[in-house]
Amino acid sequence: MEIAVIGNSEFILGFRLAGIRKTYAAENDEKRNEYITSVLQDGQVGILVLNSSDMEKVPRRLRETLENSVKPTVIAIGAEEGGLSMRERIKRSVGVDLWK
Repeated sequence: MEIAVIGNSEFILGFRLAGIRKTYAAENDEKRNEYITSVLQDGQVGILVLNSSDMEKVPRRLRETLENSVKPTVIAIGAEEGGLSMRERIKRSVGVDLWK
């Protein structure tokens, strides 16, 4: 399983430096939505990382798909996304609450 990161060039820079290969610089809404759709169809991606401000700009139908996605698990960095905390996202993807 791989990690994919979508965001502006400043957001993805740190991930690139950390060795994440699947980084996508989306400088406008159209490109971001195109990359998200592409990553959702990529069977090798297990985790998709987005900036929480970008998540708010995603069209409603696509956002619902992201919020309900288990593979890849979607993580929005910067705030709790979709009303679900990181704990809830992990619980949904793994099937157990790791904090208990």
